[in-house]
Amino acid sequence: MGTIISTVNMKGGVGKTTLTVNLATCLAKNHHKRVLVLDLDSQISATLSLISPHEFAKVRKKRRTISYLLNNMITPNPWSKLEISNLIYPSVCNIDGLELLPGDIELYDEYLVSEMLHKKAIAESEENFQKVWDEFERDLIKRIIEPISEDYDFIIMDCAPGYNLLTRSGIAASNYYILPARPEPLSLVGIQLLERRVAKLKETHQDVEKLNINLLGIVFILSAGGLMGRYYKQVMKRVKDDFNPDQLFNQSIPMDVNVAKAVDLFTPVVMAMPNSGGSKAFAKLTEEFLAKIKVDQDKLVTSS
Repeated sequence: MGTIISTVNMKGGVGKTTLTVNLATCLAKNHHKRVLVLDLDSQISATLSLISPHEFAKVRKKRRTISYLLNNMITPNPWSKLEISNLIYPSVCNIDGLELLPGDIELYDEYLVSEMLHKKAIAESEENFQKVWDEFERDLIKRIIEPISEDYDFIIMDCAPGYNLLTRSGIAASNYYILPARPEPLSLVGIQLLERRVAKLKETHQDVEKLNINLLGIVFILSAGGLMGRYYKQVMKRVKDDFNPDQLFNQSIPMDVNVAKAVDLFTPVVMAMPNSGGSKAFAKLTEEFLAKIKVDQDKLVTSS
């Protein structure tokens, strides 16, 4: 079964999508892993970082986005013909093993979700609506990816900032989550809020099914140098004081204009400008990522 990773921060604009697509690309290109990128953000940034808007328009016209699966989970259609395997975009950026489940600008209707769960609670004579909601939240993304989970080494989900239904469900379905952050006060608030929310999520579901999700690490995405760099170091020290060393990635991602340029090319920077500073940093980060996964999984084998 593939290892499932959520890339998430409560705050937007911290480099979450950039980290997701470049990590996934390095895993497939440099380490020959089979990787699925799953876009859970209605801004579809991960999707447009891997395929062009023109290509996305064609995919969306055919309804081959994750919203098709979400709609079937919310309002089941017995005549639905497409399965998740039919929606996956293969060989992204012409890389064997790198695949994409495209996102959508319209993912789900919250009213329809509430209505469906209310009807389910009545049908099951369940007075605790919160329990019905929690079960749906826990199982939504898990059930979507279950049919293809053994086809990949890694499934990496780009979660929306904030803490909506899909973000919570994505975290609940994951083995690990990665927390990208800029060394700035508001980004640190996002770290603290997310940690509290994940702890609460685990507590909510512990009576039904224990969530085995752990923080793989915090990745610092830098955006300036010089004098600001010294300030960054002070803020980064505050984070390092609050977390164990194994909860932090040693490799940070430096400021690199090529990362921004690559977005305009709808291609990860590690493919568009492989010799840039940002690309080399992502390559090293990927090696550290694999090492951290191995250490953690070796611990699980030893403990069992």
